[in-house]
Amino acid sequence: MKIAVAQDVVHWEAAAAAVAAAAHWADEAGIKVNIAVVDSSGNLAAFLRMPGAFLHSIDIAIDKAYTAAGFGLPTSAWTEALATHSPAVRNGIPMRPRMVCFGGGLPLKHEGRVIGGIGVSGGSELEDETCARAGLSAIGLDI
Repeated sequence: MKIAVAQDVVHWEAAAAAVAAAAHWADEAGIKVNIAVVDSSGNLAAFLRMPGAFLHSIDIAIDKAYTAAGFGLPTSAWTEALATHSPAVRNGIPMRPRMVCFGGGLPLKHEGRVIGGIGVSGGSELEDETCARAGLSAIGLDI
């Protein structure tokens, strides 16, 4: 019987670097965002609020990262993913606490394993996701 399992998580240095890179991208794009990185268990590993970013976007950014880490897929993928399910699932999943079904959250994957998630909120869905991709790219990851 196995008692423990190894769990890979994003390192704090990578989390901080991803947040910083995403903030630099947002700054150059002229948008004010909140950026969160969580580990594979959904625990906050890094967070940055740009001055002037929407206050409600704080929780949205964290929840985007949480959703991406929890399911291992971008939050923008949920529209298509839910389309194949029953109305009960399509209506029920988005109502779950902390579940975000729109763009801006990306999983952090290393060697095929989910090690965390990054979430950005404050711009459009496309801006948020592009900003999150800049964070991934800075630490050598891709979707």
